[in-house]
Amino acid sequence: MDRKTFHKGGSIFELDGVPPLKEALPLALQHVVAMIIGCVTPAIVVAGVAMENGGMTADGKIMLIQSALVIAAIATAIQLFPIGKKIGSGLPVIMGVSFSYLAALQTIASDYGVAAIFGAQLMGGLVMIIVGLFVSKIAKFFPPLVSGTVVFTIGLSLYATAVNYMAGGASSPSYGHWKNWVVAFLTLAVVTYLNHFAKGFLKLASILIGMLVGYVIAVFLGMVDFQPIAAAGWFQLPTPMYFGIEFQPAAIASIVILHIVNSVQAIGDFSATTTGGLDRNPTNDELTGGIIGNGVASALGAFIGGLPTATYSQNVGIVSTTKVVNRCILGMAAIIILLAGLLPKFASLLTTIPSCVLGGATISVFASITMTGIKLIVKDGLTYRNCSIVGLAVALGMGITQASASLASFPSWVTIVFGKSPVVLATFVAVILNMILPKKQE
Repeated sequence: MDRKTFHKGGSIFELDGVPPLKEALPLALQHVVAMIIGCVTPAIVVAGVAMENGGMTADGKIMLIQSALVIAAIATAIQLFPIGKKIGSGLPVIMGVSFSYLAALQTIASDYGVAAIFGAQLMGGLVMIIVGLFVSKIAKFFPPLVSGTVVFTIGLSLYATAVNYMAGGASSPSYGHWKNWVVAFLTLAVVTYLNHFAKGFLKLASILIGMLVGYVIAVFLGMVDFQPIAAAGWFQLPTPMYFGIEFQPAAIASIVILHIVNSVQAIGDFSATTTGGLDRNPTNDELTGGIIGNGVASALGAFIGGLPTATYSQNVGIVSTTKVVNRCILGMAAIIILLAGLLPKFASLLTTIPSCVLGGATISVFASITMTGIKLIVKDGLTYRNCSIVGLAVALGMGITQASASLASFPSWVTIVFGKSPVVLATFVAVILNMILPKKQE
């Protein structure tokens, strides 16, 4: 780590130096507010699936949420202050648990258990490190058309999750009750209003504010149980290997593919950070170090119970908008995130959020993921060839996984690899078609 990072009197608009606390703290908190709900929500959803199948206790849910925050803080620190010359980008980015993996994580938690998630994540992290070393050679297989198709499929596959949560959670006795829908739509209305009519902090924190409003309404409707908060402790370190590690071929296949796709996607976020905040393109070393750093964080997360991480676009947006690129400010944000992850009472508070509030807030996120995929696809043009690739990849990926019994006559490994996650098959089809279909076709 370069000593110049810590010289006093640094400007908030420079990468290095230590700005005054009164300037740094509000800016650091802004980054925390923008990412914290997005970081813990995947852990809450995955824990809910695992608990439905008897594979996790309430204590395990708290641990999974804590670990999500801890690994986000560690991954952010690695990116801000690289280890050596290869692990970390040195760029002002915030890392957090990624929604891109959520559909696959839910399937794995349901079919194999949480331990299989971390076995697959360990392998995915190792593959991501390799991708970082050879990013220029691997990226050519994932142009915007292919990566956009994958992201589009991820978004589509998450809609059922959001709607089930809006209705109260599929396993809940109150599933479909009018109270759930009222709270869900009020939450969604607040998020949508702030996204389109508010500016600055209110817009950046739209999901957090929407969930706060929904939570307060749910409290008045008697939908919140505060007992878990009283039972939780004040301080607790994540327990290494708390959930165990298992290796399942289907789980590994889907998570490895997602790590490869997210490696290529990360190039976009790193580029947006440097062009928006530093007025330049990222260097090859920064891209390589950034992807390798994320791979290391993902592998480490497998041991401490933190789900896979990615760069957070909302925080990239803050950097690009404010031009505040000082790494110590973002490092302060990482410290705050870490402290939040070490407080079980804070994690248990998050577990009391009703499913309908989560659904109302996250359906807009899932819609955004889908539209991000469409934006990437459009970059390569909507030619007859490209429409064929996207249409067939999504149709086969979504269709076969929704009717996985149609593969019953095939060997079991076919169903395991291609019948569990739409992302695996959609990625495979998109890559193959992009390679073999003529590119100059009218």
